[in-house]
Amino acid sequence: MMNAGAVLRRGALVERPAPRTAPALHGYLRALGERGFDAAPRPVRLTDDGREQLTWIPGDVALPPFPRWAMTATALRSVGSLLRRLHEASAGIRVDSRAEWPRALADPEGGTMLCHNDVCPENVVFRDGRASALIDFDLAAPGRPVWDLAMTARYWVPMLDPESAAPLYPAGLDAPERLRVLADGYGLGSRERAGLPALVEEATASCRAFVAGRVAGGDPEYGRILAERGGWQRWDRMQGWLASHRQTFTAALLA
Repeated sequence: MMNAGAVLRRGALVERPAPRTAPALHGYLRALGERGFDAAPRPVRLTDDGREQLTWIPGDVALPPFPRWAMTATALRSVGSLLRRLHEASAGIRVDSRAEWPRALADPEGGTMLCHNDVCPENVVFRDGRASALIDFDLAAPGRPVWDLAMTARYWVPMLDPESAAPLYPAGLDAPERLRVLADGYGLGSRERAGLPALVEEATASCRAFVAGRVAGGDPEYGRILAERGGWQRWDRMQGWLASHRQTFTAALLA
């Protein structure tokens, strides 16, 4: 959405607008590769006209309305496992403190590890029904791993009221059970499980503020999607639903 129409594939390379953090982000992506994490694009170069070139990652990416193959329990568990692999590799990489990392979706408490912050279905590459790579690190910023997991849960469980989920996701998804499957795939500890539902609520508020900023700035794509999906009333409904189901999600996580 943020780079609509501006991303091109040229053979084995992807060329796209470079985020302002590209120099630091490319260093991070190289360090991931050096630590054995092969599930992210490798940076090739920055061009003189403000674009970046990255390696192309073959596979399947789910687009809305999301197909059922991307919403199986196996797929969900593999997303959690892939995110855990990313975090384990990232933990040993020093964050470039000189970079102006984007704060819109970042963990408000900050952190010493770079988080992806946008592990939505459109940014996960699948092979044979399992998550195999992550793309689009434009919103990466320092934070806590559990914040990244909360952001991921929003999209993959999904942590949405049934009315909001219906146009985008297959029918019949059991949200509390799916949150547990994602946490299991990640290997989340019991102490962090207890606080995950409340953290999802906080992450949802950050996402709402992010959308509000884009709409206020005149972004036509965000304005269109906001209008098509029910406006701010939808966000009110989502946040109310999350708060009213917090105990249900917590019980499922701790079962």
